[in-house]
Amino acid sequence: MNRNESQSLHLIKAFNFFVYGAIAVYSTFFALYLQSVGMTTIEIGALMAGGPVVSIIANPLWGYLSDRIRNIRLILIIMLIGSMIIMQFVFLFQSYTLIYVCMLFFFFFQMPLFSQTNSLILNSIEGTTHKFGAFRLFGSLGWALMAVAAGPVIGQIGIERLWVIYTAMMLLSLGFAFMLPKGEAKGAAHAGKVNYRSMFVKRSFLLFLMIGLVISIPNSMNTTFIALYIKELGGEASLIGWSAFWSSIFEIPVFLLLDRYLKKNARTMVLCLVVISMLFALRWLLMSGADTAQQIIFIQVLHCLTFGGYYYIGTQLTVLLVPAEFRASGQAVYALTWGGLSGIAAGIIGGVMFEEAGPRAMYQLCSILAAVGIAGFGLLYAQLRREVYARAEKSIDIR
Repeated sequence: MNRNESQSLHLIKAFNFFVYGAIAVYSTFFALYLQSVGMTTIEIGALMAGGPVVSIIANPLWGYLSDRIRNIRLILIIMLIGSMIIMQFVFLFQSYTLIYVCMLFFFFFQMPLFSQTNSLILNSIEGTTHKFGAFRLFGSLGWALMAVAAGPVIGQIGIERLWVIYTAMMLLSLGFAFMLPKGEAKGAAHAGKVNYRSMFVKRSFLLFLMIGLVISIPNSMNTTFIALYIKELGGEASLIGWSAFWSSIFEIPVFLLLDRYLKKNARTMVLCLVVISMLFALRWLLMSGADTAQQIIFIQVLHCLTFGGYYYIGTQLTVLLVPAEFRASGQAVYALTWGGLSGIAAGIIGGVMFEEAGPRAMYQLCSILAAVGIAGFGLLYAQLRREVYARAEKSIDIR
């Protein structure tokens, strides 16, 4: 590897740190901001559900454009500029209708950011000895440190000035984005010459997406409403920041361990997802029984094993199940389950349950959905084993 390639990889790490940090500031404290301008929990849930609706179009579209023009860096720059500018209008308006309309445009640019960043990493390290987790951990570090640092600052300047911190982080992210490599898939055929339906040839990929959707709904509920839950239990803004810190900082050793020990085998990965689903069920059950804001901080440590593990393994499993020329599109479709379709149900159902039945009932439902995920991934594992045996028997017959 020459010096320029090595420098490009370091820039990807720095970009990951700041872009994840910017989104951490937004996602950790935005619900509090909306509450401060007079929105109810149901209105907040409905507004946040708008993002996943938009992402149904945005994720595949940006993924298609990335595969088509084969320049993920340009796509990332456009998305960063678009989301940063539109968010300024969101912070200017007080009207629910105007905020809602602006947020729909914001989500169009913001929702696919992570999936396209993943595609850039995977394409840039292809053919090298570098591992995905060594780059993604900088995102977790940025998320953890920026969220915990923003808490006391917001406590001093007020939640109404959240835009100052968010904008500063986005400008830093944009600066590094201009220095990123193009992120073109090595050796991939031009996307326009191949039928996109071939991305879904494997039934196992479709099943993985459907089961992952069920697992992701509770996680989206937690992301949207945990700040309000902590506030309801008496927690301050700084404590909300610490919640985000502990939920992300331990993702770093998880990513490194998975880089080192996870076998790049679909059956092994799905079996790991069964275990992760069990931990998800435990996590939501503990959240439903929390009595203090401090208890939530400790429970959030499970995030590194649950979402961190699911995110990493799902990203790698998508690489195995989707052709290389559709990598950006495959990651976009995967992101559509954990950050898109799941968010629609999470925003609407979670908002109503939080308002009408309370957060404890909401988290009890989350635990039930995680149990469905355990059964689903167990069935997927059994199917993959049957496919292996079928291929083995067919090979013997041919001989």
